[in-house]
Amino acid sequence: MSMVALVLSGAAALLVLAVLGVVCGRTGAGRPLIYGGSLLVCIAGTVIAGMSIAGEPSTIVLPLGLPWLGAHFRLDALGAFFLAIITIGGAGASLYALGYGRHEHEPLRVLPFYPAFLAGMTLVVVADDAFSFLFCWELMSLSSWALVLSHHRDRENTRAAYIYLLMATFGSLALLLAFGLLAGPGGNYAFAAMRETAHSSTVLVALVLSLSLLGAGSKAGLVPLHVWLPLAHPAAPSHVSALMSGVMTKVAIYAFVRIVFDLLGPPEWWWSLPVLSIGGTTAALGVLYALMERDLKRLLAYSTIENIGIVFLGLGLAIAFRANGMAGAAALALTAALFHAFNHMLFKSVLFFGSGTVLVATGELNIERLGGLIHRMPYSSAAFLIACLAISALPPLNGFASEWLMFQSILVSPDLPQWGLKLLVPTVGTLLALAAALAAACFVRAFGITYLGRPRSAVTEQAHEADRYSLAAMIGFAALCVVTGVFPGLVIDGLAPAVHGLVGARMPPQLSLPWLSIVPIADSRSSYNGLMIFLFSASSAILAAFVVHRLASRVVRRAGLWDCGYPGLGPLTQYSAASLSQPIRRVFGSYVFRSSERVEMPAPGEMGPARIRKTRHDMAWEMLYEPIVAGVAFASERLNMLQFLTIRRYLGFVFVALVFLLLALALWQ
Repeated sequence: MSMVALVLSGAAALLVLAVLGVVCGRTGAGRPLIYGGSLLVCIAGTVIAGMSIAGEPSTIVLPLGLPWLGAHFRLDALGAFFLAIITIGGAGASLYALGYGRHEHEPLRVLPFYPAFLAGMTLVVVADDAFSFLFCWELMSLSSWALVLSHHRDRENTRAAYIYLLMATFGSLALLLAFGLLAGPGGNYAFAAMRETAHSSTVLVALVLSLSLLGAGSKAGLVPLHVWLPLAHPAAPSHVSALMSGVMTKVAIYAFVRIVFDLLGPPEWWWSLPVLSIGGTTAALGVLYALMERDLKRLLAYSTIENIGIVFLGLGLAIAFRANGMAGAAALALTAALFHAFNHMLFKSVLFFGSGTVLVATGELNIERLGGLIHRMPYSSAAFLIACLAISALPPLNGFASEWLMFQSILVSPDLPQWGLKLLVPTVGTLLALAAALAAACFVRAFGITYLGRPRSAVTEQAHEADRYSLAAMIGFAALCVVTGVFPGLVIDGLAPAVHGLVGARMPPQLSLPWLSIVPIADSRSSYNGLMIFLFSASSAILAAFVVHRLASRVVRRAGLWDCGYPGLGPLTQYSAASLSQPIRRVFGSYVFRSSERVEMPAPGEMGPARIRKTRHDMAWEMLYEPIVAGVAFASERLNMLQFLTIRRYLGFVFVALVFLLLALALWQ
């Protein structure tokens, strides 16, 4: 049996589990059956993906779908890499859900749609014609929409699901139009036929590129198409949030890569301009919004926007280098983008798992009401800390390795001949550096306020450690963050077949280098050794701990805190999340958030504290979507009168329409 047939068998098994979820959703056996079965299918899928990355593409055509087309499926190196992201992320989420799922109040709203969601994502990356791709894309979108709506009694969740459904429909329409233009007048929707079609029209290419950015970007969360993401991700259960953030956004990246790098033909340099601009803007704005958030899951959702921007920045660089015949630089940039997509799946899954354990332990996601959880949840806090370090791009973890490759590709950009790129690439490089620095500040804030210090409210007093399944998923993925950071050459060499298939080149083999270093271009220019940094960091930490333990005083002295004249404040004297982000808010607030602060003083003679009231706005929502909503509402009110006309008026409209069509036909001939 071919590899693609095995993948289809796994997807069919997931769909069977979805049916069983309807039957067994109310029984005690439903949770272990659905999540355990999904875990086994994902493990098998990971093995298949690993075996297929370096192998020959395998294809199959099923007698389904359009009668004259059939359903084409193909597993090549690119699809195998994204299949690995889906199955590894799905395996971790399924393992986590074996424990976390016990706390779901309405499992029947989750269990049937969870394996269907996994099946939809799996089928997207092996679909080899437009009809099959869009059908599987809709399966992924609708099942994830149902999961977002699982806690439907919360009005905010209902609103989030509604906005998500609208944006998903818009994205699907954009992709449908893009595939229609790629198919051309012949209407052959097989990807193989699209590859063979020469697209010489600049207008057509620009339309396909724009529609691809709109379709894939709306699902990935590119600014300004991101408005659904910080609403939908927090609304879903935590293991579903991990899948949506860590995996589904990567399926959207796959769609963009498949269309632009594979189906659209050889690129022109100007293709990279919108991709670079949107990627850099998304990275900077995403982390700025994350810095302002108090809700832990919304913070992580905005951070997802930042990392998607980083990936698209790398894709834009790869397009620019490939268009100018710089194959080695294109391979470096594309490797950095795909490597970061894989890394984001790992550390963002841990972070959403961690938010789920916090929610179960405390019933609270507002980080201003947490604190001190490191003493009550030591193992999950350690895994969360590793993921925070990884997403902050600190060595020797995996986030640093991929972002370091990204900066190396930016340093090659002065060799580009076009002045537009010579000016734009340093600008987006500056935005990338800003995003990396702010991400570190964001996750110092997130971890410090949530886990360190003293409890800020009574909800943390009774917190308890997570169950063994949740801990196994968190610790396992945290360990992968360390392994892929210390030995990044494993992933870089694994990506080589996919990268070579898209840009015609690959990075030099890394595993054969001494001491497991990685060299993106040449030894004389730059190199990085995660293993040496890890050994140095570990030995320094051990030495410091030994010195402190042996030489530090054992005497403990306690004294009262300075209370500013308000005794008994206790934990309120600690730094808050708002105070840590205040400098950033004041620097960027007027331009990015249109934020304002108002001081409310107590009435004369009262001893109450003064309070600062802060407001901020999502500029994309207010400037782009609110006018659209207002316009639709205005048009709906005016057109509502058409429901109450007489039969004579309706017949008159039909007559006018027929006359208009006849005139148009006459003019056309």
